[in-house]
Amino acid sequence: MQDYDTLLKQIYELLEPLVNEDVELWEESDFVADLGFDSLKVMKLLEKVEDHYDISIPLNILPDIQTIKDFVVQLEKIVST
Repeated sequence: MQDYDTLLKQIYELLEPLVNEDVELWEESDFVADLGFDSLKVMKLLEKVEDHYDISIPLNILPDIQTIKDFVVQLEKIVST
């Protein structure tokens, strides 16, 4: 089982290719407002995360995710089961 801080660091690494170089990643970064994500980028991120952790992320959790922190909290629940 991986802890929150480890997951957060790994998510930052997976996010870097998907965001502009001048964008700073923070836990409270909003995927849409701060990172400029659209539905295609969200799906690319989900694919990367699913491949990296060999998991399946249920799409019904997406409405509860606005920030990187929200995503890592949900991911932590998924990988710990």
